[in-house]
Amino acid sequence: MARYKHYNYNQLMMVPVSLEEQLMPGTLEYAIHHVVEERLDLSFFDERYRNDETGRRAIAPKVLIKIVLFGYSRGLISSRSLERACCENITFMALACGQKPDHSTIAAFVSSMENEIEPLFTKVLLICEEEGLLGGTHFSLDGLKLSSNASKEWSGTFADLKKKPAGAREPGSGQDNLLELIEMNLKLALILGQYFFFHGRKEQYT
Repeated sequence: MARYKHYNYNQLMMVPVSLEEQLMPGTLEYAIHHVVEERLDLSFFDERYRNDETGRRAIAPKVLIKIVLFGYSRGLISSRSLERACCENITFMALACGQKPDHSTIAAFVSSMENEIEPLFTKVLLICEEEGLLGGTHFSLDGLKLSSNASKEWSGTFADLKKKPAGAREPGSGQDNLLELIEMNLKLALILGQYFFFHGRKEQYT
Protein backbone atom coordinates (compact mmCIF):
# COMPACT_ATOMS: atom_id res chain seq x y z
CA MET A 1 0.00 0.00 0.00
CA ALA A 2 1.33 3.43 -0.97
CA ARG A 3 2.53 5.71 1.80
CA TYR A 4 2.50 9.51 1.68
CA LYS A 5 3.89 12.25 3.88
CA HIS A 6 1.37 13.44 6.40
CA TYR A 7 0.00 16.97 6.09
CA ASN A 8 -2.35 18.94 8.29
CA TYR A 9 -3.77 22.33 7.36
CA ASN A 10 -4.51 23.01 11.03
CA GLN A 11 -0.80 22.93 11.79
CA LEU A 12 0.50 26.33 12.97
CA MET A 13 3.81 27.69 11.68
CA MET A 14 5.91 30.58 12.92
CA VAL A 15 7.94 31.88 9.97
CA PRO A 16 10.02 35.00 10.70
CA VAL A 17 10.38 37.11 7.56
CA SER A 18 12.83 39.99 7.17
CA LEU A 19 11.33 42.38 4.64
CA GLU A 20 14.68 44.03 3.96
CA GLU A 21 16.26 40.68 3.06
CA GLN A 22 13.69 40.26 0.29
CA LEU A 23 15.25 43.25 -1.50
CA MET A 24 18.48 41.74 -2.77
CA PRO A 25 21.24 43.96 -4.24
CA GLY A 26 21.40 43.67 -8.01
CA THR A 27 17.63 43.42 -8.44
CA LEU A 28 15.13 45.98 -9.69
CA GLU A 29 13.22 45.99 -6.42
CA TYR A 30 16.43 46.86 -4.57
CA ALA A 31 17.10 49.61 -7.10
CA ILE A 32 13.71 51.21 -6.60
CA HIS A 33 13.85 50.86 -2.82
CA HIS A 34 17.34 52.32 -2.49
CA VAL A 35 16.85 55.25 -4.87
CA VAL A 36 13.50 56.29 -3.42
CA GLU A 37 14.73 56.02 0.18
CA GLU A 38 18.23 57.44 -0.19
CA ARG A 39 18.48 59.60 -3.29
CA LEU A 40 15.09 61.17 -4.05
CA ASP A 41 13.60 64.08 -2.14
CA LEU A 42 9.85 63.53 -2.02
CA SER A 43 9.09 66.21 0.57
CA PHE A 44 7.00 68.14 -1.99
CA PHE A 45 4.29 65.50 -1.51
CA ASP A 46 3.78 66.76 2.06
CA GLU A 47 1.79 69.74 0.80
CA ARG A 48 -0.98 67.41 -0.37
CA TYR A 49 -1.84 66.21 3.11
CA ARG A 50 -3.78 68.11 5.79
CA ASN A 51 -3.67 65.53 8.56
CA ASP A 52 -1.01 66.99 10.81
CA GLU A 53 -3.52 67.54 13.63
CA THR A 54 -6.60 65.56 12.68
CA GLY A 55 -7.47 62.74 10.34
CA ARG A 56 -6.04 59.34 9.62
CA ARG A 57 -2.33 58.83 8.99
CA ALA A 58 -1.62 58.52 5.26
CA ILE A 59 0.49 55.89 3.54
CA ALA A 60 3.89 57.44 2.83
CA PRO A 61 4.40 58.61 -0.78
CA LYS A 62 7.72 56.74 -0.81
CA VAL A 63 5.88 53.48 -0.24
CA LEU A 64 3.30 54.21 -2.93
CA ILE A 65 5.83 55.25 -5.55
CA LYS A 66 7.86 52.07 -4.92
CA ILE A 67 4.77 49.95 -5.45
CA VAL A 68 3.78 51.83 -8.60
CA LEU A 69 7.23 51.78 -10.21
CA PHE A 70 7.89 48.12 -9.48
CA GLY A 71 4.39 47.16 -10.56
CA TYR A 72 4.64 49.04 -13.85
CA SER A 73 8.00 47.42 -14.57
CA ARG A 74 6.33 44.01 -14.10
CA GLY A 75 3.34 44.81 -16.30
CA LEU A 76 0.93 45.56 -13.43
CA ILE A 77 -0.57 48.92 -14.28
CA SER A 78 -4.07 48.66 -12.81
CA SER A 79 -4.58 49.80 -9.22
CA ARG A 80 -6.48 46.62 -8.35
CA SER A 81 -3.65 44.39 -9.54
CA LEU A 82 -1.19 46.42 -7.46
CA GLU A 83 -3.44 46.16 -4.41
CA ARG A 84 -3.65 42.39 -4.87
CA ALA A 85 0.14 42.10 -5.33
CA CYS A 86 0.71 43.86 -1.99
CA CYS A 87 -1.31 41.10 -0.34
CA GLU A 88 0.05 38.10 -2.25
CA ASN A 89 3.56 38.84 -3.54
CA ILE A 90 6.42 38.89 -1.02
CA THR A 91 8.45 41.41 -3.06
CA PHE A 92 5.56 43.87 -3.12
CA MET A 93 5.00 43.21 0.59
CA ALA A 94 8.64 44.10 1.25
CA LEU A 95 8.46 47.30 -0.81
CA ALA A 96 5.21 48.26 0.92
CA CYS A 97 6.76 47.35 4.31
CA GLY A 98 3.77 45.14 5.09
CA GLN A 99 1.19 47.83 4.37
CA LYS A 100 -1.76 47.08 2.11
CA PRO A 101 -2.87 50.24 0.28
CA ASP A 102 -6.36 50.17 -1.19
CA HIS A 103 -6.71 50.35 -4.97
CA SER A 104 -8.48 53.70 -4.67
CA THR A 105 -5.48 55.10 -2.77
CA ILE A 106 -3.09 53.87 -5.46
CA ALA A 107 -5.27 55.18 -8.30
CA ALA A 108 -5.63 58.61 -6.70
CA PHE A 109 -1.88 58.82 -6.12
CA VAL A 110 -0.98 57.91 -9.72
CA SER A 111 -3.54 60.22 -11.31
CA SER A 112 -2.28 63.15 -9.22
CA MET A 113 1.40 62.76 -10.19
CA GLU A 114 1.19 64.67 -13.47
CA ASN A 115 3.28 67.60 -12.20
CA GLU A 116 5.71 65.57 -10.09
CA ILE A 117 6.73 62.69 -12.34
CA GLU A 118 8.84 64.74 -14.74
CA PRO A 119 11.11 66.21 -11.99
CA LEU A 120 11.52 62.70 -10.54
CA PHE A 121 12.40 61.34 -13.96
CA THR A 122 14.98 64.09 -14.40
CA LYS A 123 16.47 63.44 -10.96
CA VAL A 124 16.94 59.73 -11.69
CA LEU A 125 18.69 60.59 -14.95
CA LEU A 126 21.04 62.87 -13.03
CA ILE A 127 21.77 60.10 -10.51
CA CYS A 128 22.64 57.75 -13.36
CA GLU A 129 24.83 60.42 -14.91
CA GLU A 130 26.68 60.89 -11.61
CA GLU A 131 27.50 57.18 -11.58
CA GLY A 132 28.68 57.25 -15.19
CA LEU A 133 25.97 54.88 -16.41
CA LEU A 134 24.51 57.09 -19.14
CA GLY A 135 26.33 57.63 -22.40
CA GLY A 136 23.87 60.30 -23.49
CA THR A 137 23.69 58.98 -27.04
CA HIS A 138 20.87 56.42 -27.08
CA PHE A 139 17.84 55.41 -25.04
CA SER A 140 15.17 52.94 -26.14
CA LEU A 141 12.23 51.00 -24.75
CA ASP A 142 11.02 47.66 -26.02
CA GLY A 143 7.58 46.14 -25.62
CA LEU A 144 5.80 49.20 -24.29
CA LYS A 145 2.11 48.31 -24.68
CA LEU A 146 0.59 51.75 -25.15
CA SER A 147 -1.77 52.83 -27.90
CA SER A 148 -0.37 55.16 -30.53
CA ASN A 149 -1.55 56.96 -33.63
CA ALA A 150 -0.14 54.07 -35.68
CA SER A 151 -1.97 51.35 -33.74
CA LYS A 152 -4.50 49.06 -35.36
CA GLU A 153 -7.55 50.85 -33.96
CA TRP A 154 -6.32 54.14 -35.45
CA SER A 155 -5.45 52.79 -38.89
CA GLY A 156 -7.64 52.30 -41.97
CA THR A 157 -9.09 54.23 -44.87
CA PHE A 158 -10.06 57.89 -44.68
CA ALA A 159 -13.70 56.80 -44.53
CA ASP A 160 -12.94 54.60 -41.51
CA LEU A 161 -11.05 57.35 -39.74
CA LYS A 162 -13.91 59.83 -40.21
CA LYS A 163 -16.12 57.44 -38.24
CA LYS A 164 -13.85 57.69 -35.19
CA PRO A 165 -15.30 59.89 -32.43
CA ALA A 166 -14.06 63.42 -32.87
CA GLY A 167 -11.61 64.57 -30.28
CA ALA A 168 -11.30 61.14 -28.68
CA ARG A 169 -7.52 61.31 -28.84
CA GLU A 170 -6.89 65.03 -29.17
CA PRO A 171 -3.63 66.19 -27.58
CA GLY A 172 -4.16 67.05 -23.95
CA SER A 173 -7.18 64.77 -23.56
CA GLY A 174 -7.57 62.80 -20.33
CA GLN A 175 -6.64 59.54 -22.05
CA ASP A 176 -3.48 61.03 -23.53
CA ASN A 177 -2.44 62.48 -20.18
CA LEU A 178 -2.92 59.14 -18.45
CA LEU A 179 -0.94 57.28 -21.12
CA GLU A 180 1.87 59.82 -20.92
CA LEU A 181 1.92 59.45 -17.15
CA ILE A 182 2.11 55.66 -17.37
CA GLU A 183 4.84 55.87 -20.01
CA MET A 184 6.89 58.22 -17.83
CA ASN A 185 6.53 55.90 -14.84
CA LEU A 186 7.67 52.97 -16.97
CA LYS A 187 10.72 54.87 -18.20
CA LEU A 188 11.58 55.84 -14.64
CA ALA A 189 11.34 52.24 -13.45
CA LEU A 190 13.47 50.95 -16.32
CA ILE A 191 16.19 53.55 -15.75
CA LEU A 192 16.24 52.68 -12.05
CA GLY A 193 16.71 49.06 -13.02
CA GLN A 194 19.56 49.86 -15.39
CA TYR A 195 21.34 51.94 -12.77
CA PHE A 196 21.11 49.74 -9.72
CA PHE A 197 21.43 46.43 -11.53
CA PHE A 198 25.09 47.34 -11.89
CA HIS A 199 25.40 49.44 -8.73
CA GLY A 200 23.74 46.74 -6.61
CA ARG A 201 26.01 44.03 -7.98
CA LYS A 202 29.07 46.09 -7.12
CA GLU A 203 27.84 46.43 -3.53
CA GLN A 204 27.01 42.75 -3.36
CA TYR A 205 30.50 41.59 -4.25
CA THR A 206 32.63 44.19 -2.46
